[in-house]
Amino acid sequence: MLTTINTIHCENSPNVVRTFCNIFQTASPETVERKNMRIVIAAPSNGTELKNALKAHLQTDPRVSRLTDLSVPDGTYPQLSFAAAQEVAAGRADRAILICGTGVGTAIAANKVRGIRAATAHDLVTVRGSVENYDAQVLCMGQNVIAAPAAWALVDIWLDLRHDTSSGYAPKVGE
Repeated sequence: MLTTINTIHCENSPNVVRTFCNIFQTASPETVERKNMRIVIAAPSNGTELKNALKAHLQTDPRVSRLTDLSVPDGTYPQLSFAAAQEVAAGRADRAILICGTGVGTAIAANKVRGIRAATAHDLVTVRGSVENYDAQVLCMGQNVIAAPAAWALVDIWLDLRHDTSSGYAPKVGE
């Protein structure tokens, strides 16, 4: 039997994807609200490979209504992070994905934009917590930290995650 979680096929997949599939099966696609999301993606030169791999998946994902790549050849991580975060803060995008070497610099830069919550995440617990608990709109990843198949597995779940306004964390988000 082939188990499908959104667009990840668990059977006959690389070990890392099968591991994610086992964990992700707790997130049932049938119970998740679907939304056509406007996504912004950007990366300086040290994140281009991973950005392009994620972009290829996002361009064909039915949950994404618009994908905007803000990357420019000489763009720095602060410039690109600010630009992406400003798109989200202004309501022109729902979420953003930023890629650099570690994901740390892009998160620091994006968090300087008022109203933005950016999180660096390379594992399921952090990805889920960043959205469900802290309502982060910007996901930052490091090309030197995570392989493209693992990153896509996390982004695939991230697209379906929503902030849990009934959680104990919800009131703290506005502090």
